Amino acid sequence: MRVLAAMSGGVDSAVAAARAVEAGHDVTGVHLALARNPQTYRTGARGCCTLEDSRDARRAADVLGIPFYVWDMADRFHEDVVDDFVAEYAAGRTPNPCLRCNEKIKFAAVLDRAVALGFDAVVTGHHARLGADGLLRRSVDAAKDQSYVLAVLTRAQLDRSIFPLGDSTKAEVRAEAARRGLAVADKPDSHDICFIADGDTRGFLSQRLGEAPGEVVDALTGAVVGSHTGAYQYTVGQRRGLHLDRPAPDGRPRYVLSITPKTNTVTVGPAEALEVAEVRATRPVWTGGARPDGPIECEVQLRAHGDVVPATVSLHADGLHADLRRPVRGVAAGQAIVAYRPDPAGDVVLGSATITA
Repeated sequence: MRVLAAMSGGVDSAVAAARAVEAGHDVTGVHLALARNPQTYRTGARGCCTLEDSRDARRAADVLGIPFYVWDMADRFHEDVVDDFVAEYAAGRTPNPCLRCNEKIKFAAVLDRAVALGFDAVVTGHHARLGADGLLRRSVDAAKDQSYVLAVLTRAQLDRSIFPLGDSTKAEVRAEAARRGLAVADKPDSHDICFIADGDTRGFLSQRLGEAPGEVVDALTGAVVGSHTGAYQYTVGQRRGLHLDRPAPDGRPRYVLSITPKTNTVTVGPAEALEVAEVRATRPVWTGGARPDGPIECEVQLRAHGDVVPATVSLHADGLHADLRRPVRGVAAGQAIVAYRPDPAGDVVLGSATITA
C-alpha cells in the first residue's frame, strides 16, 4: 500500500513512519509547514511547527530511507485553526485547537491532497487504535491517549488512516526510536498551543481582539466584584488570575461560571456552582458507525484528559443532549463531548459533538 507518513519532527511520528516501512508499505514522509513565520512559533520542547522540527523530520526520513517533502499549509492552518481559535474565544467559548487541526488540516486538507496524489492512506503518530473492525479505540497508554482529539474524524477519513502506535506505551516508543537510531528518541514532547510563541494566551488574544473592559459579577449576589479588559481572557472553571476587588462573604474562592460576550460580563461563583448534569452539543460526528436510532447508554469525556462519566446520550433536532449520571465541574462551551462504548478490546469511540451549553 502506498502511504503518506505525516512527520512532525517528534518521536511518535518518526516511529510511526518506521513501523509503516517495516510493515511493507511504500512510505513517503511529509512535514507540514504550518507557521507563516516559523520564528514566531515555539521552539524545542515548547511546541511544534518550527524550523527545528522540520530538520528533525528530514533526518528521521533519511535514517528510514524514505522520500521526504515539506508541504506549506500555513495559510490554511491560519484560517482554519488560528482564526477559529480567536473567533471562538471572542464568542465566549473555549476551543481545542489540536482537535480543530486534526479535523481541518491533518485529516482533511492533507488527506485530500494525499488521495489526489495517489496515496492510499495517511500514517500519523497519534496514540490511538484502529482495529480490524475499523473502529477507533483508546490507546493502551491511557496517559497518552489521543482518541478524544481524533473523534471528530468521519468514517471515510478513518478508513484511510493508520495509527501504528496505539498498542504501545510512550516509553516503548522512545526505546524503539533509540534502537532504530532515530535522533528524536529523547526529544521532549510538545506542550500547550504551538502557535502562541511565548505561551501567553491572554496576550495573544489581546493583540488580536483589543481591549474590551467589562464587569466581573458575583452569581449569588449580583454585585460587581471586579473588572476585566476582555471577557475572552477567561475560561469556565478558572480560579487564578481573576483579580477580584472584594472577597466572597464566606471567604471561599470563586471560579468563572460563565462568559457572556453580549454584555461583556464574566460571572463568578463558588465551586459547586460549576457542577452540571446535562450537556448540549451540536455538529455530531458518528465515528463508530451509523447515526443511532435512539438514546444510547455510554461513557462521555468532556475535555482532553478529563474524567470519563457514564451518561445517556439522546439525539435532538439541534444536536444531542447528554444526561450525566454524576455532576461534572468545569464544562466549557467550545470543547468536545466524546462518547465511548466500553469494550474488552478497548473503549470504542462512538462519536463526538461540540459543546454549546
